[in-house]
Amino acid sequence: MADLLKEPSGRFENFCRMSFKDFEKLLQKIEPVISKKDTRWRKAIPGKERLTLRFLASGDSFKSLHYLFKISAQLISSIVPEVCSALIKVLSNVIQIPSNESEWKNIAKQFENIWNFPHCIGSMDGKHITIQAPINSGSEFYNYKQYFSVVSMALVDADYNFIFADCGCQGRLSDGAVFRNTELFKKIENNGLHCPSDEPLPGRNIPIPYLFVGDDAFGLCKQIMKPYPGLHEKGSKERTFNYRLSRARRVVENVFGIMASTFRVLRKPMLLQPEKVLLIVMTCVLLHNFLRKSRSSRSNYSPPGTFDSEEDGNITPGAWRQNQDNMSSLLPLRNIPRKPSMEARTIRNELAEYFMSNGRVSWQDIYC
Repeated sequence: MADLLKEPSGRFENFCRMSFKDFEKLLQKIEPVISKKDTRWRKAIPGKERLTLRFLASGDSFKSLHYLFKISAQLISSIVPEVCSALIKVLSNVIQIPSNESEWKNIAKQFENIWNFPHCIGSMDGKHITIQAPINSGSEFYNYKQYFSVVSMALVDADYNFIFADCGCQGRLSDGAVFRNTELFKKIENNGLHCPSDEPLPGRNIPIPYLFVGDDAFGLCKQIMKPYPGLHEKGSKERTFNYRLSRARRVVENVFGIMASTFRVLRKPMLLQPEKVLLIVMTCVLLHNFLRKSRSSRSNYSPPGTFDSEEDGNITPGAWRQNQDNMSSLLPLRNIPRKPSMEARTIRNELAEYFMSNGRVSWQDIYC
């Protein structure tokens, strides 16, 4: 690590998954928090020798990092959560949920321009993160797939940035209950998001809300659209709607994919207690936004070809999909059938009709 710091290069970026400039920027912010004073017994570990970024980037065990950094595994186990806590504190402002109608409409405009889905203000998903059985936890973290986990919920914009993240629900909760326990759901229920008022789609008469898109793990409701269940005839409005929704929802799938591809700690079960796992996951989420918005690190973190790309409906898989071997930690939520309200079904039908008329795109018939 010392050699890498002396000679910033591509080696450093591969080692820590960020530019040396951004490393220095973060270090300057957190060094006063994480630097310890020397004692008569041992010299404090310098801030620059902190290995947390390497742990996040590689997913190596504390024992392996001990041989690399010449620091005891026991000390590493206290360094990692300490540095993660400091990073969360200094990076907390890189995730900002919109606070007014204008900001939500900017996101909706992005989704419509890039992904051809109107009134969409976010793509949502959740993942089970595999952990070791916590001490004295019983079945609290034991999930439906018969392993222990915590759950991360996320909402992203059309440009692959998190606008909301919630980490911490126990795996034993039903996947529907996980979302209902988030601050986002509570704000949706209480109209606390300051979303724009319902408006008709262009050329249509029925006002529909600004909404989020998700998969079958979420219940269909006024504010959340999910696919029509089952198989549908080619060219049908149901199949067309499902195709158009999948394009908008693919954004969040790509975000989790690139994050796990870069921060390999997310690629395998974490042999840590839940509170440390939550710090690690939230740190990765914040670093994702930080690096995506950085001029010096963005091209290294997500170079052209990283995400799925599309031209006239033809999808080219992103580079992150080639690195999914042995992915055993980030696992999907369970699909749970629920009976939607008539209002929710009316909104979905209105969108489906729009995609077959005023909202049609020239190439959709090839894929629908």
